[in-house]
Amino acid sequence: MSRRIYIFDTTLRDGEQSPGFSMTPEEKLQVARQLARLGVDVIEAGFPASSPGDFASVQQIAREVDGPVIAGLARCNRADIEAAARALKDARRPRIHTFIATSPIHMEKKLRMKPEEVVQRVREMVAYAASFGMEVEFSAEDATRSDWRFLAQVFTVAARAGARILNAPDTVGYTTPKEIYDLFRYLKEHVDAPDGVIFSTHNHNDLGLAVANTLAAIEAGAEQVEGTINGIGERAGNVALEEVVMAIRTRHDRYPFHTGIRTTEIYRTSKLVQTVTGVSVQPNKAIVGANAFAHESGIHQDGVLKDRSTYEIMRPEDVGVPESTLVLGKHSGRHALRRRLEELGYHLSEEEIDRAFARFKELADRKKYITDHDLEAIVGEEQQKTGEALKLESFQVVSGTQTLPTATARVVLASGEVRQEAASGDGPVDALYRAIDRAAGFQGRLLQYELKAVTEGQDALGEVTVRVMSEGRVALGRGVSTDVIEASARAYVAALSKLMSGRGIPVQPGADEVPAEGWMQRAWGD
Repeated sequence: MSRRIYIFDTTLRDGEQSPGFSMTPEEKLQVARQLARLGVDVIEAGFPASSPGDFASVQQIAREVDGPVIAGLARCNRADIEAAARALKDARRPRIHTFIATSPIHMEKKLRMKPEEVVQRVREMVAYAASFGMEVEFSAEDATRSDWRFLAQVFTVAARAGARILNAPDTVGYTTPKEIYDLFRYLKEHVDAPDGVIFSTHNHNDLGLAVANTLAAIEAGAEQVEGTINGIGERAGNVALEEVVMAIRTRHDRYPFHTGIRTTEIYRTSKLVQTVTGVSVQPNKAIVGANAFAHESGIHQDGVLKDRSTYEIMRPEDVGVPESTLVLGKHSGRHALRRRLEELGYHLSEEEIDRAFARFKELADRKKYITDHDLEAIVGEEQQKTGEALKLESFQVVSGTQTLPTATARVVLASGEVRQEAASGDGPVDALYRAIDRAAGFQGRLLQYELKAVTEGQDALGEVTVRVMSEGRVALGRGVSTDVIEASARAYVAALSKLMSGRGIPVQPGADEVPAEGWMQRAWGD
């Protein structure tokens, strides 16, 4: 009989806390809603005690996202647990996820606690978390480097105190498939837990073994998998949930399990996470990479044309990968655009449809056909424009091998005031950014600039992603256009607009790219 595996998504907590992957509260809510459409069982929305911003974000997701359990992380102390309970109080299905380290090196070097003190802390704090009437999950940080007998003792204490999910994380990505299989078999046999308690596995990818370790843990009896979309997370990342889910689905003969994931939403979810973090997956990434279903070898192409199963073990449509069909052009209407976007998994408001349609028409005048990838890029750009404080009206750039690059930018402020300024720089983009700064009356510091082609051909759509810092905040901006200079301008204005309206991510003094919201998580998270 097929056993149910529960999917615990920690993209918004363990994934988001990594440097360079931070999201605004609006972006977190957008991702959480998509995770609900994907069908995950649990969304770990954040670490409420880490900052007021994270508390507010968890609280908003708890109030507005239905379906999955909403979890908040808390160390084994009263203040953290109380913060989590307050943030989750409006959730339909709340879960307090509390943790403490159990490995000798963590207890001695980090916690400076003796094993018996850790056991007592677990007993008291798990019971305290359970007193709020919410579901409780307990994690033993660095479980795979812990003494197995001690780990079983701690889990037994946690289960008797009220924890209904026991998580054994491979916090530093150290273990191997055989080791983790044996560990979970041992825990299943030696933890004295009430009926209904389930074991969970949480694996990091430092040795590239996260997926293999996760599948081994499931085989040994784990019933919950914790991971992230695209495998984002600390250091080399967490286990990529899409890879685990599709391994189970594709090799059901080897893994007789099932999940509640709507696999046709996988690609859409992956693209959204790439968009809001500004970090793309590598082309050869399993399941969702650009080359995952591409074939260049003549032998492979011949085989696929005869029968796709010769070289494809999954169908692209099973994970929601769209074929880039040329179906829309400048004569297409709003209804056709809306319908195609819905087919791609985008459910936009009327305001968002209006903006997307305007950009679609603008692009259609430059390109003969609009592809699905073009549409995804347009929507990704337009969805970042809520509450704009700055708009780009026009620009002009002069550049050449014997010419000092100069640029003129004309912008519109939130007040409606139109400003125009000129500047020179080291290159056309630098000159343009300086001109935008002057026109906006707001200085930005460029931390990251990335340019890539969305589609192929001479009229390919270029996508620019920038990360900009100003006055202690960092913001991500995206811009798309057939003109890479225009895409650069759109991306920079989008980031500057967020910073001017206070929607950037706070950073610590002296840390240019590390979000302040994540400092405690990086110090203590599993």
